Amino acid sequence: QVQLVESGGGLVQAGDSLRLSCAASGRNSFIYVLGWFRQAPGKEREFVASIGRNGFSTYYADSVKDRCTISRDNAKNTGYLQMNNLKPEDTAVYYCAAKLGLVNITKGYKAWGQGTQVTVSS
Repeated sequence: QVQLVESGGGLVQAGDSLRLSCAASGRNSFIYVLGWFRQAPGKEREFVASIGRNGFSTYYADSVKDRCTISRDNAKNTGYLQMNNLKPEDTAVYYCAAKLGLVNITKGYKAWGQGTQVTVSS
């Protein structure tokens, strides 16, 4: 089982950029699809982006695909979510997750991090 720890969240202003990191540990962590999800107060958790184990395949939610870039460095067992032109509606707890399977299927994630708070002020 892979373990995940997110970092990089914080308080930023609208229009700023932020890069979240997801450190993975455990056996064969590089074989997993990594995904990012977020949950805003009072709302359900929603999918943001995912990346295949080789880093070549990516998939994005329509709401973020023009502003976010997902990447991973398997040598460092770390995934990243670069977010640009942040908006107040991006305020949420962001979670990293991992699974085996297809990049473009947003369900089936078995391992989750504890989350990192992103707050965007207007």
